[in-house]
Amino acid sequence: MCTVCGCCASTAGSNPASRETDAGPPQHSHGHHQDTHDHDRERHDHSHGHDHLHEHTAVRKAGDIEAKRLVRIERDILADNDRLAARNRAFLLERGILGLNLMSGPGAGKTTLLVRTIKDIGGTVPIAVIEGDQETSFDAERVRSTGARAVQINTGKGCHLDARMVGNVLPALAPEQRSVVFIENVGNLVCPAAFDLGEAARVVLLSVTEGDDKPLKYANMFAAAQLMLITKIDLLPFVAFDLERCSAFARRLNRQIEIMAVSATSGDGMHGWYDWIAQHRFDLSTPRPVAIGAVAE
Repeated sequence: MCTVCGCCASTAGSNPASRETDAGPPQHSHGHHQDTHDHDRERHDHSHGHDHLHEHTAVRKAGDIEAKRLVRIERDILADNDRLAARNRAFLLERGILGLNLMSGPGAGKTTLLVRTIKDIGGTVPIAVIEGDQETSFDAERVRSTGARAVQINTGKGCHLDARMVGNVLPALAPEQRSVVFIENVGNLVCPAAFDLGEAARVVLLSVTEGDDKPLKYANMFAAAQLMLITKIDLLPFVAFDLERCSAFARRLNRQIEIMAVSATSGDGMHGWYDWIAQHRFDLSTPRPVAIGAVAE
């Protein structure tokens, strides 16, 4: 599991010995022995207090050490990932390939969008796909059924793709010059936001069935994206989803984010998506690094 994204959260500081209790020492009622027992109780309480103080201090120090260790691990992992992402980016740019990182929660419609996109523009734009899932190759098979190239990455317990995984499969994918490579990330609105894969742009999908409050609830994801696709708009008559409210939340986090509403089922809004792809292919002559986590002030 991923240390950086918190899947292996430390339990330091949760030692049961550090929990306080309201229970006190046994009460005695032996008449003339009361003073002696009170004195003994005071000595017991005094010693017990020192024990708790030492336990609290030890747990706090252990927690501090563990936190610092996790920060070092996180820095090392992300630094290594960024180095490999730069290599992936160079691989793509040298060949004039547009790399797009598609991210969303599970079921937002990434694969359905890809299948419709390939069917509509795949005849004029070469498209290849890297599929990321914890298990199965269902999505890669759906993409291959369109005639497009696709490779599957199964992450097992991992909750996101990283640059090493993508770099390992790029040679096998062998994308054509001037093609588009879609990287369909693992369905997750949290962890993928932290990992640059070498893409030219990040596209986050949010379906109308998920609720219009998600940009604020998963702020890092929407702050790091260049484009938000609000999907499944053919279902708007049947769900409580406010397009304007959702868009305002996303722009509160990221003033530069572009927003489009689409339906891969009905085709509504898809031409705007295709125009966006065409423009970014044209812009490859002046590539700019992806700015991760650029939250608007």
